[in-house]
Formats: sequence, structure tokens, C-alpha cells
Amino acid sequence: MASVNVYLTFNGNCREAFDFYKSVFGGEYPYIGTFGEMPPMEGKETPEADKDKIMHVSLPISKETVLMGSDTGEEWASQFKAGNNMSISINAESKDEATKLFNGLSAGGHVTMALADTFWGAYFGMFTDQFGINWMVNYDDPAKAQVHP
Repeated sequence: MASVNVYLTFNGNCREAFDFYKSVFGGEYPYIGTFGEMPPMEGKETPEADKDKIMHVSLPISKETVLMGSDTGEEWASQFKAGNNMSISINAESKDEATKLFNGLSAGGHVTMALADTFWGAYFGMFTDQFGINWMVNYDDPAKAQVHP
């Protein structure tokens, strides 16, 4: 069965927000990485202004719940809207489950990132459903996974 968590997006202050959340909830970050730490992507270079922004951070809140987040990159900043800066993140137990959930929930919506294998070893995609809700679907293949974004 898939697990569901909240994924928050910030406009440059993700680290500050997560340090605050960490001060309240306690715990440690199993992963925190910046856009500047990402491997180069063909034909794309990370803008200097984005290199120190958070690409992904996760903070376990309980055994079942993880608060996750990132900053929006420069090319997406114009689409950032406070109050609509969160997604529901699904962590599937298999690639088939990820595909089924992604295809089912995205029907009638708008796919913003097609499901695909990623540099961090996951099968991942994003979309906005037909009701305007943002979703992320992730499957961490144990044979490929390095770190969860």
C-alpha cells in the first residue's frame, strides 16, 4: 500500500522553513540537497541564483509521516503562489503501483513531469489533477535508489 505525505514548495526560503519545523518537531534530516549538487543535465545548466536553493529535504515527523520540501527554481518562480505551494506525495511500493496511481489520478489533469527513471534512482512524476490538486508519485527501486528527493 502506498504512503502519502505533504510536499511543500518555497520561493527561496525552504532551508529557513525546514530549520524552523525541525526546531518544533525535532529529529534529523535523512537527506537535504541543493540544486547545485545535482548532476549536470544535458543541455541545462543550473542558474547561479538557484545553486544554493534546496532541491529536496525530508524531515520524519513520525514513523508514518515525513514532511518534505524544496525551493522553486528560477524558471518556475513566476508560477509560485503562496497558499498553493504544496503537493500530495505518494510513495508507491512498486513501479506498477506508481504507474497505476499516476495514470489514474492524472486523468483529466495536467502532467507537469512524466513518470520516468531519475538520477536519484527513483521512478518519479508530477501532475495537477482535474481538481487543481498537485501530486507527486515516487517509487524508490531498491536496486537503484541512492537518496530520496
